Amino acid sequence: MESISNEWLRRVEAEYRSAAMAHHYTLWLIQVGASPDLIRDGLRIVEDEITHAELSHKVFVDAGGTETPNLDRDTLGLERMSDELFEDLLRVAVSFFCLGETAAVPLFHRMRKGCTVASAKTALDRILVDEVRHRDFGWTLLAWLLEASPELKPTLEANLDTMLSDIRESYSCAPDDSAISEEERKWGLISRAEYAYVLDRCIGRDYQPRFAQCGIEISDDFKVVPSAP
Repeated sequence: MESISNEWLRRVEAEYRSAAMAHHYTLWLIQVGASPDLIRDGLRIVEDEITHAELSHKVFVDAGGTETPNLDRDTLGLERMSDELFEDLLRVAVSFFCLGETAAVPLFHRMRKGCTVASAKTALDRILVDEVRHRDFGWTLLAWLLEASPELKPTLEANLDTMLSDIRESYSCAPDDSAISEEERKWGLISRAEYAYVLDRCIGRDYQPRFAQCGIEISDDFKVVPSAP
């Protein structure tokens, strides 16, 4: 059960980071005078992520976990990397919301598919519903940013391959699949190969058509989908 409790503790920590990042991002939206609808949507996502952390912690406890989440304060926020706030808004909108939350939808669906433990099913059901809305928030953000600042499009085109490489690398660091058992699957765990497959399939099925709507093409290097694990 240690592998199960450890994984759900990792998810608690990830949800806290997501809440902090969404909260900080919403502050940026306020600072640039974004519409109240976008701001309220951002705040709702913060509340969602906190709820996800609570539900994940319940699973962690049910799996026998007793540790306290290890929250690195240096990761609980966003860094300004440009003199222009709109460039930072674009960077995070694409990397965190468009890429991260879009991939999260099929990822949590995959986790939910083999899950039978009640508390884990409850957590994954709620997370999956919310991630769809978080995904849509990201693409709404991107459309708004490109409309408000058309000069951002070349910046995105120049950096998209790097962003895709980064998320692919992060998914390859998912938990090792060498000992994924049926018991672990019942608790919503999946293999590293499944993490990678879900992301690579997402690139062609979800990323490519959505970016194409913005007039942006994804490099052919990211369009190869491996066989399903």
